[in-house]
Amino acid sequence: MFCEKAIELIRELHRMSDGQLPAFNEDGLRQVLQEMEALYEQNQSDVNEAKSEGRAELIPSIKLRHCCLLRNQRCVTAYLYDRLLRIRALRWEYGSVLPANVRFHMCAEELQWFSQYKKSLASFMRSLGGDEGLDITQDMKPPKSLYIEVRCLKDHGEFEIDDGTVILLKKNSQHFLPRWKCELLIRQGVLEHVVS
Repeated sequence: MFCEKAIELIRELHRMSDGQLPAFNEDGLRQVLQEMEALYEQNQSDVNEAKSEGRAELIPSIKLRHCCLLRNQRCVTAYLYDRLLRIRALRWEYGSVLPANVRFHMCAEELQWFSQYKKSLASFMRSLGGDEGLDITQDMKPPKSLYIEVRCLKDHGEFEIDDGTVILLKKNSQHFLPRWKCELLIRQGVLEHVVS
């Protein structure tokens, strides 16, 4: 049946919850493109035959295949666009360095796109706020206080804050730190915000 492989690509994305990136389905995408190529070649053959021999009975099948081509095109575009949106969201969630298990699910072109997006975002942030720039990825929600209590979920080593104080982040230790200094570590899973 036409378009089933393209719809399966969309279902694959739909099954994953928001924020998760499924492995890039190169085989599925290749099968859809091969189906599109076969549909296009069959249509070209039938169009030439309909024109040269005046066979009007071929027109409905030509239209059907053309609609299938358009549907496959929309499904492939939606699949690729949704993946790019998820990858863009990962930059905001994890920062400029993605975990290995996330990078494993990306193809080479997506890794290249992520790298270019990361550079563009960094360039934009440097252009804001004077000499040092402004990190717009820090506070995903407006903070209620400047300091928060955090608990270490795993050993991280030494952590230096603005006043030069060095804090040792060991598993299960609790600290009262500036929110903006530990926001990224919270998103990376090193720290967790203790809500009292």
